[in-house]
Amino acid sequence: MNAHRVTDPGKPRHRRRRRALTVGVPLALTAACALAYGTVSGLGSPQTASAATVATAAAPAWATATADGFASVDALGQNGTYGGRDGATVTVRTLADLEKYATAAEPYVIVVAAAITMDTVGREIKVASDKTIVGSGTSGHLVGGGFFLGQGVHNVIIRNLTIRDTYQGVWNDKDHDFDAIQMDGAHHVWIDHNDLRHMADGLIDVRKDSTYVTVSWNRLGNDNKAFGIGWTENVVTDITIHHNWIRETEQRNPSTDNAAHAHLYNNFLEDVADTDITSSYGNYARGATTMLLENSYFQGFGNPVIKDGTASLVQRGNVFSGTTGRNESGGTAFEATAYYPYTLDAAANVPSLVKAGAGPRSTIGTATTAATTTGSTTTAATTVAAAAATTLTVAADGTGQYRTVQAAVDAVPAGNASRVVVSIAPGTYRETVKVPSNKPHVTLQGSGAGRKDTVIVYGNAAGTQKPDGSGTYGTSGSATVAVEADDFQARNLSITNDFDEGANQSLSGHQAVALRTAADQVFLDGVIVSGDQDTLLLDTAAKDKLGRVYMTNSYVIGNVDFVFGRATAVIDKSVITLKKRWDGSSAGYITAPSTAADRKGFLISRSTVNGDVSAASFYLGRPWHAGGDATLDPQTTVRDTVLSSAIKAAPWTDMSGFSWKDDRFAEYENTGAGAGSASSDRPQLTDAQAADQEVADWLAGWTPTAS
Repeated sequence: MNAHRVTDPGKPRHRRRRRALTVGVPLALTAACALAYGTVSGLGSPQTASAATVATAAAPAWATATADGFASVDALGQNGTYGGRDGATVTVRTLADLEKYATAAEPYVIVVAAAITMDTVGREIKVASDKTIVGSGTSGHLVGGGFFLGQGVHNVIIRNLTIRDTYQGVWNDKDHDFDAIQMDGAHHVWIDHNDLRHMADGLIDVRKDSTYVTVSWNRLGNDNKAFGIGWTENVVTDITIHHNWIRETEQRNPSTDNAAHAHLYNNFLEDVADTDITSSYGNYARGATTMLLENSYFQGFGNPVIKDGTASLVQRGNVFSGTTGRNESGGTAFEATAYYPYTLDAAANVPSLVKAGAGPRSTIGTATTAATTTGSTTTAATTVAAAAATTLTVAADGTGQYRTVQAAVDAVPAGNASRVVVSIAPGTYRETVKVPSNKPHVTLQGSGAGRKDTVIVYGNAAGTQKPDGSGTYGTSGSATVAVEADDFQARNLSITNDFDEGANQSLSGHQAVALRTAADQVFLDGVIVSGDQDTLLLDTAAKDKLGRVYMTNSYVIGNVDFVFGRATAVIDKSVITLKKRWDGSSAGYITAPSTAADRKGFLISRSTVNGDVSAASFYLGRPWHAGGDATLDPQTTVRDTVLSSAIKAAPWTDMSGFSWKDDRFAEYENTGAGAGSASSDRPQLTDAQAADQEVADWLAGWTPTAS
């Protein structure tokens, strides 16, 4: 790995962290209790776990882990950063429980074992001192909000979480301060192994004299602003930033203003070519900052390293590949070894090391011994995080358990009773995937920094001949990914059908499905589903079976009937992108529901419809009476959605001899250039009708929860 240890025999300015010291625990037995269980806290008074119980179990390493870098320095009355190590370990799966323990006065190790969605987008949980908040494997998510550490808050660890999706549709958002993690005047904070992305403002803000902070092994991506440090005229902040993967961000990568000591090393900054996001700058030393920048790797960045004339910035051993613009240094810095020891990896190895190691780990936050509360009785229980998923890893280069996604799915036992996460490394997987009906509770999850990193793609069409000569695939058989198992989830990846219509004009049957679902309780979260005609087939296992689908924070791309089928499906807080036809023309239909008369069809809610197509060229939908079945009653409702000028003034149309006016097509409070007022060609729901056409009405008692 070509790593070397950096040490300095000289006297440090601050006392180094004494890692063998147990803080605030005077007796050996009490120390053992704290490490194994902490204080067992329930509805009554705090209790201490029995010595007999303590002797049979020990806290896992992640529950007692301590920070490195500046967060490890003894200062301001705090001996390093160890979070809630001396308190109870609790597992949370709801917002109420997370907030209860995060804001408590007592120390806690808080294991987040589910995707927790904020009740108000952008709300931040105000974390109190002496807390470790850690995701259970890869299942700990905070969706639609973040954490705030205020003045004087100290000794906080935030690890192994995915914090995402407060984005409000404005790229350089000046109106919504919806960060993943913000601190104002906090000290001794360790942010480690998280995945932070798609927020409305920055991902991390270290503000107003916050100091003794270490940010390590995180993935920061898919955001305008990655990481800001400053918002103060004082020059007191000491911060270490190492082994982070910063990609597909435009600015603040990081921007470091008035930091007394900023030590950046072994970070990987990547601007991927030919994407919608272009970096404006990389590491930026501002104001009176003193920065030491070592052995980092900059790929494709514009202006990779810049400084103000008043700042000092010393570079050592960095690699610049495909970068352009300013690359600056000057002044004198400091030796980080005067404050703490650290290990430098060779800069050439940084991309592979950081890609493999940054972000949430399946081994952190699981198989713990913890305090758990049942009713009014508090007991010590082993493996309270046992509900965490089994994880199977896929990597095309052979570094995972399987090389193909289908091989991992095949390894899931028939009739499995608990969640199995198929974690797919970044890359392009040219294959078809089928999740059969006897393998429920499967999640396909990309492990990259964004949904574009992991792509499952194939190019079958309805008219494509099967290899065995038994005929053509047909529309449903053309799917790149076919899901027939209940309780399926897909997250942080792209599913594409790249059938080339232009090159196959002689072929009869150009319908080409990217994703087909024929199951109940299907949760699509943070995905891209892309194709041309018939991109997304939302079906049911049988005509008499219910098939509920919830898609959120996602993109659907296509041109003709590209959301179709008989499922009861919600597309919420997503982007529907209209695409030109193979010949460059603009004409198409978004939805083609085939809903049974006693069921709900498609609901598009709080979303955006856009695309590089001509004005007034697309319909919102048309009724698909599959097989000419007149008993069907197709339904699409589009509400609270921004419609581009591509939508026709009369947005619904007939199909195969069936009039849309005989079925269920309506809008409610849409906005944008493509929206219109009520007319006979554009029915609008009344307020009373709209009250019965909410997301919850479609889901009918099912609450999609990431796991």
